[in-house]
Amino acid sequence: MPLCSAKCGKKAILKRPKTGDAMCKECFFEAFENEVHFTITRAKLFKPNATVAIAASGGKDSTVLAYVMKLLNKKYNYKLKLLLLSIDEGITGYRDDSLDTVKQNRDDYEMPLKVMSYKDLYGWTMDEIVAEIGRKNNCTFCGVFRRQALDRGANLLKVDYLATGHNADDIAETVLMNILRGDLARLNRCTSIITDSGDGIPRVKPLKYAYEKEIVMYAYFRKLVYFSTECVFAPNAYRGHARVLLKDLEKIDPSVIMNIIQSGESIKVNETANMPSLTNCMRCGYVSSQDICKACVLLEGLNKGLPRLGIGKSSKVKRILNENKLKNNSCNINASTCCRTSTGDVEDIEDKKCLCGGSQTIKSLPVDKIMSDKLTI
Repeated sequence: MPLCSAKCGKKAILKRPKTGDAMCKECFFEAFENEVHFTITRAKLFKPNATVAIAASGGKDSTVLAYVMKLLNKKYNYKLKLLLLSIDEGITGYRDDSLDTVKQNRDDYEMPLKVMSYKDLYGWTMDEIVAEIGRKNNCTFCGVFRRQALDRGANLLKVDYLATGHNADDIAETVLMNILRGDLARLNRCTSIITDSGDGIPRVKPLKYAYEKEIVMYAYFRKLVYFSTECVFAPNAYRGHARVLLKDLEKIDPSVIMNIIQSGESIKVNETANMPSLTNCMRCGYVSSQDICKACVLLEGLNKGLPRLGIGKSSKVKRILNENKLKNNSCNINASTCCRTSTGDVEDIEDKKCLCGGSQTIKSLPVDKIMSDKLTI
């Protein structure tokens, strides 16, 4: 191997996929960490003294994100309070094993951990959902529920930011997916380094410009513990087609990943187009662009034996909702984790009716009990 391109005098042991530079291990660490630090500071992702929840799955991205955030927080004195937020989808042989890795990260990085489960939130595990609907469209359910579960967890923990491990490859894949589906309106959101789900807690992507291959290399040479098994239901995801296309293009030109991201950022969406306004779900109080949020529609379909409800055109969904008079039913989502005041704060519900307007009185645990559940250090 040649000498390190950083001119440290050491022999190079790797070639950076992003730049093609031959580097020694130490110089690669420094370059990778400096790039993440530059991303954070240039975009002003965090304010001092903020509390940041890191979405932790146990995979390479969230593990590297947690490690680097802890390192940079100390090195550059960000003055951040860091904690881990994990979602248990209830996938046997996958999530149960990856949660062990998350707990290892909790111990290694000395960060509090909060686990939110689909079973507690929605009354269903992904294993049960797949048994009901089959393997087609299961990622639709999981994606909707997971996004909402992360938001609910962030609200319960009262954090200022939710940091996710989305890397450059993930964002490029999403750009391709939206183009292939003709969903140009989502391009601005998917390429933004800071997004707001409408509940007041920004989502940030510190690894937005980090290549997936470099994240793997960083985790390998740092000897970080992470879970590498793919979700057992992932092969059926539409994203897989975009990933295959991206990897084929990357073999020809590694810079294609950044080129796609920059193209997505540059595409101008028609500002005069009718964009949906945000409101609160009539049933669970969650922020939604419809009267009834996607999660409640999907849940109602499961509970009513109509698992395909919510998959397809919104006009069809509305028709089925009206036919089944779903709006008058009580909320399916655990009220203590969904109901909040008009200001967005979670409300402690004790023998109260759900803010969604459900007719059934709800007996639920106080929020402080939920907050303490599974929150460990």
